[in-house]
Amino acid sequence: MKFLFSFIAAAILAFAAANANAQTVTGSLGTVSRGGSGRGSIVLNIPGGLHVNSNRPASEYAIATTVSVSSKGGVRTGAVSYPRGTNRKFQFSETTINVYEGRVAFPFTVRVPANFRGDTVRVRAVVRYQACTNEVCYPPKTKEITLTGRVR
Repeated sequence: MKFLFSFIAAAILAFAAANANAQTVTGSLGTVSRGGSGRGSIVLNIPGGLHVNSNRPASEYAIATTVSVSSKGGVRTGAVSYPRGTNRKFQFSETTINVYEGRVAFPFTVRVPANFRGDTVRVRAVVRYQACTNEVCYPPKTKEITLTGRVR
């Protein structure tokens, strides 16, 4: 009986840990001309059965999703645009919380100076979010990626 209880507890913990890390962060950065600007996008993929709090969750206890982008060498990144979330009511909250579900894109702009040297530009993106099920929220996570785009 002890073994069965231990096995079930371990399985529940493993499932919870897998759900907490199930989100993926990807992105894209197109070709940018020297002295011009281009568009980039960070994408947060959230598996079914999970959601993350939006950038403005409308709850003092919910940790907002944030995306920051930066670059070096005179390359400038514009502000990240946050999409509207969906207001949902969950068992753990008395009020609605604004959340993201599925595939969520966060666009931004990149400006390359006319005197930029090199044929590629790199943009570092840091995404912080809190994943939840309909019953519980997991500790917040931070994921970092680097996007590379061509410069012509």
